[in-house]
Amino acid sequence: MIPQRSIEEGAAMEKGKTNPDYFEACSTCEMNPEDMKRLGIWKNTNVRVTSECGSVIVKAIEPTQYCSPGLVHIRQGVWANQIVPPRTQSTGTPQYSGFPVTLEPAMNEMLKTALELVQRCPNLSPA
Repeated sequence: MIPQRSIEEGAAMEKGKTNPDYFEACSTCEMNPEDMKRLGIWKNTNVRVTSECGSVIVKAIEPTQYCSPGLVHIRQGVWANQIVPPRTQSTGTPQYSGFPVTLEPAMNEMLKTALELVQRCPNLSPA
């Protein structure tokens, strides 16, 4: 998986991370259509994306740009951050450059809002 920036994500972020436009822009994963077919995932249905450090439910969509077989893109933001490994390779920046994930259909699971995802973070101290 590679988190990516997009015009939609950038424009929505300016409106705020609790804005519906941000939810629409960032709670998706783009997949190669052949991979979707092979995994039994239909476009515009929810999937669970799991990495070594967690999982997140996002909506699977066909890519807006070329996406190689075996590659998944989630736009950078709250949803991608749920599964980005914390390793920095001494750079101070998490491993956004690509990491392994598994995907599975999650049609009966609901997407969480950005606020719900942040509130479940175990490292947050109570207010």
